[in-house]
Amino acid sequence: MKTSMGDLMKQAQEMQENMQKAQSELANTELEGQSGAGMVKVVMTGRYDVKRVSIDDSVLSEDKEVLEDLLAAAVNDAVKKVEAHSQKAMAGFAAGLNLPAGFKLPF
Repeated sequence: MKTSMGDLMKQAQEMQENMQKAQSELANTELEGQSGAGMVKVVMTGRYDVKRVSIDDSVLSEDKEVLEDLLAAAVNDAVKKVEAHSQKAMAGFAAGLNLPAGFKLPF
């Protein structure tokens, strides 16, 4: 069964529109990273913008280096969660493209 060029172009346009919609939804998604058993929390969007930082009062009595390490760990945790969420959300688009193993789309 042959597919016409017009049909292929229509499918490509629909796929592009769906990807743009998914990217927009991902950008507005907020994910939370934590460290120190939840004593430091960072809320980050799908575009890696930090929206909120929450630090438990008990951490404020610690050394500056401890707080810096906890904050860095919470940011790193949030970044990992954003990456995992993005990959999961975009996996459906990549499935039909027959991409080489290990190839990552730029999301």
